[in-house]
Parts: sequence; structure tokens; C-alpha cells
Amino acid sequence: MAKIAVELERALARRAVNGGPGHAAARVLAQGDGWIVEDVVCTSGPRDRPFEERHSHVAIAMVVAGSFQYRSDDGSATRRELMTPGSLLLGNPGQPFECGHEHGAGDRCLSFRYTADYFESLAAPAGPRLRVLRLPPVRALSPLVARACAGLAGSVSGPWEELSIKLAARTLEVVGGVSLYPSGAPPSAVARVTRTVRAIEHHPHTGLGLTSLAREAGLSPYHFLRTFERLTSVTPHQYVLRARLREAAMRLAADSARVLDIALDSGFGDVSNFNRAFRAEFGVSPRAYRLNLR
Repeated sequence: MAKIAVELERALARRAVNGGPGHAAARVLAQGDGWIVEDVVCTSGPRDRPFEERHSHVAIAMVVAGSFQYRSDDGSATRRELMTPGSLLLGNPGQPFECGHEHGAGDRCLSFRYTADYFESLAAPAGPRLRVLRLPPVRALSPLVARACAGLAGSVSGPWEELSIKLAARTLEVVGGVSLYPSGAPPSAVARVTRTVRAIEHHPHTGLGLTSLAREAGLSPYHFLRTFERLTSVTPHQYVLRARLREAAMRLAADSARVLDIALDSGFGDVSNFNRAFRAEFGVSPRAYRLNLR
């Protein structure tokens, strides 16, 4: 994921030199009849006030770097969700929303957008409306997230139409089984968890046990565990493990380093543990994953 984060860091550096307000810049990666995929880099930060926008299409945005807060109405109440790498932002046509960066500057997303008619053709019989605002980084989405990130980084060619269809179908499957956490976390809790997830993003391979993460957040391990899971919908262990596995998947796609070296560089103590975790997450061994991409 480091390669993907570089473009975001460069955009933030340019903004620091040039001044001016933060903004989102979109680059079209692929498009077709009823769908479009864009690489969106946003340089907004704590000093930029969010403003209300509206989704023009069905939106499934994959966060690949940075973090931000997404505020919208899910049909029952106005909610605020913390968006982190590996999570999906969801929106329906005409739905108002705001994205804020109160606790950290910048993010990068892969935005998959669909016309209502096209998405409805993919959604049947599940129904075309997305009933939640966010999906956390869960195992069911990991293969698609890793594949999309490899395509964004240029490690492999991106079959974007195929990915857009698979992502829509899998998102609807996962949405059907989602239980929402209570909303309304205090800003101080959001700030602490944001600081933690950004530290994990920059150094996923280092020692990131519950105690050290809680110390980074300034909370007791018990309160940190509850707060982190409430805001991200996964435990700290699950979040760190998936961050390491995404990094390893990127390495497997990008270079020819030995699996052992990738395992150790990604923060795994031994290759057997890495192989088990990788197979559980992606359904294949690291070697088979590399061969399938190539």
C-alpha cells in the first residue's frame, strides 16, 4: 500500500507549497455503458470546512489511503462514519453527503460509480438500494480490494469492468448481513482512532499489539478495544492483520521477492503463519495468488 500512498503524499506536499484550499482531483481509469472507475485524490485537511454534495450515481468508493469522516442519511437517521483503508463508502443517487478531514489531511479512493438502471440490473433480486453508508474491511471484500489496489498501482492490468461488476455483487451480499453499530461517537474518540489507523497505515509491519495501540490512542486497552471496534466494525487485531495482508498482496503482485521475505517484511513472524493467514483471507496460497495475477 506504500506505493499507493505516495501519490497522496505528493499531492499534500504540493498543496503545502502552493497554498489554497484542499480539493478532490479525479482521474478516470476506465468507463463503459453505465459504469465508471476513477482514482480520486483529496487534499482536504482539518482547516477545510466540508460542504454538502449529492451522489449523482450509485457509489461504491474503496478507501486505499488516508482517512476521513463520511456524513449522510442512511434512510433512518443522519450518521457519521469513519472511513479507513480497506473500507467501502456507499451512496445512492440523489443522496446528500459530506466528507470531512477534521482529524487528518488527505485520502485516496477508488471510486466505482454506476447509473441506477445499470446497478439495478446487477442487483436483482437483492434490490438496487444500498441501505448502509459504509462497509468495514472484512474478509469477504479482501480479494477485490487487493486486486483493485494492484491494478491502481500498475502491478497488474486492471480488468476494471469485471471488477466493477464483482464489487457491486459482493457489496450487496455483504450489506445484507451487516449489523450497524450505534452512531454518535464523541469527536475525541474519532480523533484517537483516526490517529491509530493512520499509524497502522504508515507502519503495518511493526509491533502493533493491543497495548501499544491503546497507548498510542491514550486509552486503556479495554476502552480502546471498545472504541476502535465501535468506529471501524472490526477489532484492532483484525484491522492490523488485513493491513499486513493487503501490503503482502501488493508485494506479490509487484515484484518477484521470495514469499518468505514478503512474509517477514509484512510483519509475520514465520512463513507458515503467513501462509495460513493469507489462504484464509484470499482463498489461495501466496504462490497461487501470484501465479493467478500473472
